Amino acid sequence: MRILALDIGEVRVGVAVSDPGMRVATPVCVLPTPEVLSNAKPFRRVIEDWEPEMLVCGLPLTLSGEEGPQAARIRAAAAQISAACDIPCVFADERLSSSEAKRSLRESGLSERQMRGKIDMIAASLFLQAWLDERATAGSER
Repeated sequence: MRILALDIGEVRVGVAVSDPGMRVATPVCVLPTPEVLSNAKPFRRVIEDWEPEMLVCGLPLTLSGEEGPQAARIRAAAAQISAACDIPCVFADERLSSSEAKRSLRESGLSERQMRGKIDMIAASLFLQAWLDERATAGSER
């Protein structure tokens, strides 16, 4: 089963995907948020290319684990996207994923300008990988 992760921002949506075995998350692309929300052709192409069976959307939680002020907006956007492409959606904690993505890109030598278009898809792959790892761990404990 392939999973598509969405890091939904006000301007951009970072997209990442799992392998069919649900072991590895890979960054895919960044799309303008209005294109994803309107189910425009570029987003539909991503769906057609990867054929995900589930969406994992990053949910901004506070450091204490509570839903942050952006959580309601993300939940509404995720519901809209899920309904438009007829794929079920779940949420993953995205705390610190953007910070970790920036750190990783900075360590690889990219400037702030070069990082701009990449941070969101790297962040999506980070929270998707954490979500996949959590599922794998839970499955192995049974």
